[in-house]
Amino acid sequence: MGMRKAKSLAKPVLLIAEAAEVLGVSQVTLRRWDASGRFPARRHPINGYRLFEADAVLRLRDEILVGEREAS
Repeated sequence: MGMRKAKSLAKPVLLIAEAAEVLGVSQVTLRRWDASGRFPARRHPINGYRLFEADAVLRLRDEILVGEREAS
């Protein structure tokens, strides 16, 4: 029962392919950003997959969109 409660309190996360699609960048770019610390990912404790918090991905997407608008 405690495990379910802990899971329900966890923040939603996206896998690297999902985050890349939302951001409009490649998975390689996200790996580079993670390695450089520019946009760090958490790691799944069992399989080591990169996990990106959905809120952080959406905030970054909004920043990218604002930057694109300002550049045009």
